[in-house]
Parts: sequence; structure tokens; C-alpha cells
Amino acid sequence: MTLDQTLLEILACPEDKGPLFYIESENILLNPRLKRSYAVVEGIPVMLIEESTHLTDVELARLESRIAAEGIKPTFTR
Repeated sequence: MTLDQTLLEILACPEDKGPLFYIESENILLNPRLKRSYAVVEGIPVMLIEESTHLTDVELARLESRIAAEGIKPTFTR
């Protein structure tokens, strides 16, 4: 299920308030700065820090490669 573009444009990490990357095929929003991902469950982002997933360096590198390969843009730019 795809997230609404208007919603994506305002989503920010609840911890550092920075932009995220929506990786639709993985159903996650990624914050590469904190090595953290947030699940998207049935089209609803779960933006609770305590429910986020801390990523290993290997997993982060895999997701960053996917972002680059698919041309995924951040939710917003500062």
C-alpha cells in the first residue's frame, strides 16, 4: 500500500526531525543518519521511536544501495 504523497512531504523522524526515505517495497521509512527504520503497517507509518528498528551497518548499506538504485528521494529537503 502506497503512502499519500502529501503525507510523505511532511513526515520527519520523530527523534532528529530530519527527512526520511520511503522504501515502499520494504514497507519502511528509513533514517540513515540514525541507522533507524520505521515500519509502515497497512499504509500507516508507525513513527514511535521505541518501535523503530536499529539497523546494522550491513543492512543500512543494503537499503542505501536500494535508495540510490531506485532514485528514492527524501520526504523533504532542508
